[in-house]
Amino acid sequence: MPSNTPIHDAAQRGYTSASDNYQRGRPEYPDALAGWLGEALGLRAGARVVDLGAGTGKFTKLLARTGATVMAVEPVDAMRARLSENLPAVRALAGTAEAIPLADGDADVLVCAQAFHWFANAQALREMHRVLRPGGRLGLIWNVRDESRDWVAEITEIVTPYEGDAPRFYKGTWKRPFEGQTLFGPLQRTVLPHSHVGSFEQVVLDRILSVSFIAALPESEQALVADRLRALKGRYAELREPVIAFPYATEAWLAERLVTA
Repeated sequence: MPSNTPIHDAAQRGYTSASDNYQRGRPEYPDALAGWLGEALGLRAGARVVDLGAGTGKFTKLLARTGATVMAVEPVDAMRARLSENLPAVRALAGTAEAIPLADGDADVLVCAQAFHWFANAQALREMHRVLRPGGRLGLIWNVRDESRDWVAEITEIVTPYEGDAPRFYKGTWKRPFEGQTLFGPLQRTVLPHSHVGSFEQVVLDRILSVSFIAALPESEQALVADRLRALKGRYAELREPVIAFPYATEAWLAERLVTA
């Protein structure tokens, strides 16, 4: 099924140039999420799962540990190349959410980690429905910064002015394709506490510089963002520690593919 929806420019340019920062700076996922993958999504040996918008494979490797057969779909060449380097046993395919290179009913589960907001549209939802078997499960996962912490809220204040029209999870517009449709049942939400532990350079600088619309900025503008982030260390003693814990909440959303539509 050909796609007539282009990849957002911020994703194409940002993720092409920032695959190294993405790999270093993006947090992993909480251990408790493995239980959710098995219990809520039914991932185990013998199951077939698609990781859509798989990036460098941060989430793909968690899927592989379930024993399921994993097929990773990623449109950005630089990200897909890094995924294949990290996980050579995983089948990595070039494709988009609107044109998934798999047969009808080929998957028991389809998962989007840190990705669905980029392609939250009716065509993508129809394509996911096509690829899933009747009764299959759709899982949507995001690591969300905990902005109740003052220094995390300041990081958001630094980043937000650059977002432009880039889709963001916090805006909630990703839910709109589910309204009034008959392809999937109601969304069910699970929230798990999480933290990204490491040096300031890893969990703050690399993480923020891997944000698509930041990575797409000219180098001089990226340097200004980095300087503003480093300045936070002067105001928050916690950020001057050799190891810090960046607080997140991992939101896991589930919807079941309906048999008829």
